[in-house]
Amino acid sequence: MPDRKNVYLFYSPSDELEPKIQEMRAIGKKYGFRLVHDFNEANIIASIGGDGAFLQAIRKTNFREDCLYVGINTGRLGFYTDFDIDNLEGIQEGLRSDNVEVFKYPTLDVTVDGSNTFQCLNECSIRSQIIKTFAIDVYIDDLYFETFRGDGMVVSTPTGSTAYNKSLRGAIVDPRLKSMQLTEISSLNNNEYRTLGSPLLLSGDRELVLKVVQDGNDHPIIGADNEALSIRHSHEIRIKVSDKVIKTVKLKNNSFLQKVKRSFL
Repeated sequence: MPDRKNVYLFYSPSDELEPKIQEMRAIGKKYGFRLVHDFNEANIIASIGGDGAFLQAIRKTNFREDCLYVGINTGRLGFYTDFDIDNLEGIQEGLRSDNVEVFKYPTLDVTVDGSNTFQCLNECSIRSQIIKTFAIDVYIDDLYFETFRGDGMVVSTPTGSTAYNKSLRGAIVDPRLKSMQLTEISSLNNNEYRTLGSPLLLSGDRELVLKVVQDGNDHPIIGADNEALSIRHSHEIRIKVSDKVIKTVKLKNNSFLQKVKRSFL
């Protein structure tokens, strides 16, 4: 990272964390890095926390493609956080060795009702906001596929496949595959309503369209990663794999499959 020296730290300040932040600042200064207070001036954005903090860092800094994101964990190592704040020697070693590499995480482009657009790194979810099922007409590349009735649906990226998607018994997907996965939340399957009933993996060049059937429960909650969006009266959600990627700094000896093994096996 010789040409990237402006660093923005994304974290929630606390008395317990501040001494460790000061140590990190000293290490960064030793290697010629400069802390900036405006993320627009940074070419490295470091989140300090867990995977949730990493997702928030990317969202709050507008999914920048022109900088590197680094995840530094304050607890158990996650899928997006390769470094540990309690192992400052490991962080320092990463700054001076060739044991780090840039990995590109796929994202989703989401458009709601043709006007509200946003990106997701993990998943986009659509769920009922009341204790009542709702219906969604599912289209793939303008082909009507099915009508879903249930509690909602989740569309995940390969890296997001280990999160909400996995809890719904979706497949874990290698992030080298440019794809998205559609997974149902408590679907109804009977003589009147019939869905695929299993996760569906779609190629990265597909477009998925979810049309909310207007039957009295047409104000679902739209979720972008770990954040609920204040979008009401949603009728149509268009989702596709974005051409934009998130560039992250990771350890070469901590691959996606190694993280899956460590987390679930």
